[in-house]
Amino acid sequence: MAGVSLKHICKSYPNGFEAVKDFNLEIEEGEVVAFVGPSGCGKSTVLRMIAGLETVNAGEVRIGDAIVTDADPKERDIAMLFKNYAIYPHMNVYENMALGLKLRNVPKERIDQIVRDAAKSLDLEMLLDRKPKVLTAGQRLRVAMGRAIVLNPKVFLMDEPLSNLDAKLRSQVRIEIAKLQKRLGTTTVYVTNDLNEAMALGTRLVVMNAGTTEQIGTPQKLYSEPCNKFVAGFIGTPQMNFLDATCEVEAQKAYLHVGDRKIQLPEGKAKKLVDGNYNGKQVILGIRPEDIHEEPEFSITKKEASFEAKITLYEMMDVDVLLHFEYGGANMIAQVSPKTEARTGDIVRFAMDVEKIHVFDKETGKTITN
Repeated sequence: MAGVSLKHICKSYPNGFEAVKDFNLEIEEGEVVAFVGPSGCGKSTVLRMIAGLETVNAGEVRIGDAIVTDADPKERDIAMLFKNYAIYPHMNVYENMALGLKLRNVPKERIDQIVRDAAKSLDLEMLLDRKPKVLTAGQRLRVAMGRAIVLNPKVFLMDEPLSNLDAKLRSQVRIEIAKLQKRLGTTTVYVTNDLNEAMALGTRLVVMNAGTTEQIGTPQKLYSEPCNKFVAGFIGTPQMNFLDATCEVEAQKAYLHVGDRKIQLPEGKAKKLVDGNYNGKQVILGIRPEDIHEEPEFSITKKEASFEAKITLYEMMDVDVLLHFEYGGANMIAQVSPKTEARTGDIVRFAMDVEKIHVFDKETGKTITN
């Protein structure tokens, strides 16, 4: 295995469109880095530049100690896994897994050992003589993974490999990928539109937007300390609630005027607003759905941050309930216990956990309070 270094790489097209702009990233050996962002943000383009499937207009791509910016894909010692898996329909499982080794002129006996060892680790031993058309989607994915594993690549590149699976199977296969990567320890770059998938698999996440990097960090870091409003809204399901607010500073204390409330911020958060001269300025208050509570004790202890709202939608999720409502001119969501008695049309008193409030600069979108 090997690390991956991307220094100031850029990708633009003849029509002038800049898909990737001055992108920098250092991936350590054995690390799993997941790329996330809205469609068209450039995450798959970065992956394809690492693979050599897209030319790099500027910058440097390094795999291990080798600069591979202009090298052919076959010279990079990588393995790719796409969402269509690219399994040959006329070959059985064994032949599909063995093909890459045959092209490398590996001895037949050695091929047999490697393929059967990989098949055992992927629970494909009983399927080696079957054609892809009789396999399930999950089994076809494992065949594609097996074909990559037998090559013992320095780097795995995965581009939305689970996007064609249903939700239940996706969850199962995600666990399989996590276990397999942990066992192999191969450096992995993983592109996905599924945030839960990225947070479950990635040791670090790269959040991209419009060809640039917004923030890089562990899933927990990005969730609890987003660097700006974009990351705060993108990381987390359901997404963070945002409210327009006005900052008021009084004797080193900071308050946010939201709706009919005047919320005093904790000392640490208040200091950031005081030092930033935000008195009288418009800001954005961010609060995650799980940090809005309906329990009476919260309304008592967080009285200044409590408010009443009418439930516009009751939504049962897997283990929680989402209560939709309007407050302060914004549509909001509270994520509460399934034991809640609140239903659509009810008036409910909520309370925000002031310790969990985020404050963003209204003009730049940058986080003020982290």
